[in-house]
Amino acid sequence: MTRGRIRAKLRRSHLYTFGCLKPSTTEEAPHPLQGPGFSRTVYCNQPLLHDKRPLLYCKNDISTTKYNVITFFPKALFEQFRRVANIYFLLAACLSASPISPFSPLSMIAPLAFVVGLSMAKEALEDSRRFVQDVKVNRRKVNRHKGDGIFGPRSWQNIMVGDVVKVNKDQFFPADLLLLSSSYEDGICYVETMNLDGETNLKVKRSLEATMTLDNDEVFKDFTGTIQCEDPNPNLYTFVGNLDYECQIYPLDPSQILLRDSKLRNTDYIYGVAIFTGHDSKVMQNSTKSPSKRSTIEKKMDYIIYTLFTVLILISVISSIGFIFKTKYQAPKWWYLRPDNIEYQYDPNKVGVAGMSHLITALILYGYLIPISLYVSIEVVKVLQATFINQDIQMYDEETGTPADARTSNLNEELGQVDTILSDKTGTLTCNQMDFLKCSIAGTAYGVRSSEIEVAAAKQMASDHEDQESDLSNFPMPKSKARISWDNVRKAEEIELETVVTSKGDEDQKHAIKGFGFEDDRLMNCNWLQEPNADDLLMFFRILAVCHTAIPELNEETGVYTYEAESPDEGAFLVAAREFGFEFCRRTQSSIFIHERFSASRKVVEREYKLLNLLDFTSKRKRMSVIVRDEEGSLFLFCKGADSIIFDRLSKNGKHYLEATTRHLNEYGEAGLRTLALAYRKLDEQEYTAWNNEFQKAKAAVGADRDSMLERVSDMMEKGLILVGATAVEDKLQKGVPQCIDNLAQAGLKIWVLTGDKMETAINIGFACSLLRQGMKQICITTPVSDSVATDVKQGIKDNILNQITNGSQMIKLEKDPHAAFALIIDGKTLTYALEDDMKLLFLGLAVDCASVICCRVSPKQKALLIIGVKFVHDLAR
Repeated sequence: MTRGRIRAKLRRSHLYTFGCLKPSTTEEAPHPLQGPGFSRTVYCNQPLLHDKRPLLYCKNDISTTKYNVITFFPKALFEQFRRVANIYFLLAACLSASPISPFSPLSMIAPLAFVVGLSMAKEALEDSRRFVQDVKVNRRKVNRHKGDGIFGPRSWQNIMVGDVVKVNKDQFFPADLLLLSSSYEDGICYVETMNLDGETNLKVKRSLEATMTLDNDEVFKDFTGTIQCEDPNPNLYTFVGNLDYECQIYPLDPSQILLRDSKLRNTDYIYGVAIFTGHDSKVMQNSTKSPSKRSTIEKKMDYIIYTLFTVLILISVISSIGFIFKTKYQAPKWWYLRPDNIEYQYDPNKVGVAGMSHLITALILYGYLIPISLYVSIEVVKVLQATFINQDIQMYDEETGTPADARTSNLNEELGQVDTILSDKTGTLTCNQMDFLKCSIAGTAYGVRSSEIEVAAAKQMASDHEDQESDLSNFPMPKSKARISWDNVRKAEEIELETVVTSKGDEDQKHAIKGFGFEDDRLMNCNWLQEPNADDLLMFFRILAVCHTAIPELNEETGVYTYEAESPDEGAFLVAAREFGFEFCRRTQSSIFIHERFSASRKVVEREYKLLNLLDFTSKRKRMSVIVRDEEGSLFLFCKGADSIIFDRLSKNGKHYLEATTRHLNEYGEAGLRTLALAYRKLDEQEYTAWNNEFQKAKAAVGADRDSMLERVSDMMEKGLILVGATAVEDKLQKGVPQCIDNLAQAGLKIWVLTGDKMETAINIGFACSLLRQGMKQICITTPVSDSVATDVKQGIKDNILNQITNGSQMIKLEKDPHAAFALIIDGKTLTYALEDDMKLLFLGLAVDCASVICCRVSPKQKALLIIGVKFVHDLAR
């Protein structure tokens, strides 16, 4: 049985909110595509129609090279003579060809030709590597419909707009495709977009229901259709178009578009139609031509050349003036120069010509003030450095088999000038591989195992506590930070000791389960039935097992289900539910099936949950919900999301465990764990029916306000929730991160970590990864707590933050120890004020003076502003 059929009869298109699929009502209309920007017409399975005007779309081959055979010589020469030094040497070489030159022209022309020739050869070599990479990409193979329902391999470069292609698992998409169908009957597929946006989480794409049945080669024999859509543009996350298929028009949106250079994952195959090819594809629209890269030193050398050239001209002019004086007044008395047969450059009657000829001679004679040999050495060194980088065995990644690749040697010296490194946390400092570690259910904390960050922070805080106490006494710190007391250190030491003991005694006996690091006998082997709040525990496990968008897959060798989820967190939740006895085993068009175990005898009961609606997770909503009907006919809404979002939607009767859960969430956050809150709501039949009518209307809407309508309708249902508990998963640090950061710090680099975690979590992560080190003095800037929005209150908050920044700057200036290191810790709310125009330069000045900076609870926009600000401050310093 194939992978696709294991999950057969799965059709979630009726459930998803933010996916635009086949019209479920006749009221749904296509997108109004009129005016400029919407002129592209694609004839599906008829690529030859696009070879004629006015269509004549570009081919699918790409080129990222800077030069070609024709443009190389003129463009490369232009690049070389952008350097002021080369222009100077060219002028000197031209002057050396004059009869009054004191040197042979070869002595000036040969070094210049060597420098320019070597640089051009280096450019040609580096560009040839880009060319080879382009050829590899263009010659990749993909199965294309040849006709009569037969597919055969064809190079990417020969794919045309309108071609129907079949992409297999783990292959890249050759062009921007409209998804027609997949190996799943549901018409969904999983896509990895790491090459586009750096995200490792899989994205779900869904075909139109009208094309889901096009799931084998033969059906494309007579397939035709017409796509009317937007013109090529660089917007990765938008798409507007219509598909005219079988006399009906269906609206298209980004959920049906597969972008070039993204990869098909966890799906056997998909069929798609090429819409944008080659340089019309969105990824190529976002790319820029290979820039002419010049290092900072090279740019500074241009200014030095200007200065030296000015000095050279000044010396030559002074020398020429003296020569003119000597020639006019003293040369006639020098009988040995034969005044009756004197050359023009020494003729006292033509002092202007004599002075000019001497000026040229002086410029050539003193020209070695600007040494061309320096440039020869620099070019040779750069080429050798690039070779050493490429051959450095310590920069070879054994896991992926990837060596270092210096794509250009023009910027080698920039590596030694890096001053500040700005990094996020997830996937950079951490592995982005989640393990379910702890949970809080019905106000009770479960899970005794300590996180890696918790242990590392415990070691660091225990060894550094005395220094911290002296630092904190000299600088006002917030209450949250002041809580790092001896009690916390003793607790941390106990955690560390307990972890060491259990790791030696128990871990060898336990089989490691990927995604599950939980240890607590109270919940394992159905022992949770003996707990006082067993009903709440049951609801917690059911929410874990039902509230998701994952697909189960049975490993026939082990008999264990694994899960293909959109995020690693979701996969960890399902593994945890399975280990607790609630195994998600099957999904159909409208149901989720769970194997529930209520005794240690391994006897299971299969329960079916009718999946009525699924409200997707988005970065704006920060939550997801499902509405299900159980076997008893009861309606439930299961919801999981960020604690701040869930807590605001609790009913008065749903806050019974709020205080205890909040306390546990703070503890989990301090341990560096990622947390989510879980809640539910029992629904009334009439209320659900009325809401579902509104929901279906919003889902069937077409236009720019569709998502806002869905969000508004979803928000109406996600209220009055009852809190059940919270989860805590661990995202472990990548191997070698503490040592790497420590080495970078010893080299004098300043390191910033921009994260969305809470301040306590960020501080502990800082200790764990050596961002906060022994003897480092901490400056913590926070916003005073105030719920008022009055102008005078806001001004008071700004004054308070300004005072904290001023005190921090003063603290650094008054520090007498030249080796003292400072760490700045600030949250997103405070950054909002600190990045305002009247305070920005003062804050950034303080930040760049610190060895480490941790910015927590920051938004993507704030991250961008910080990066721009740091670059601005460094440019000012230069």
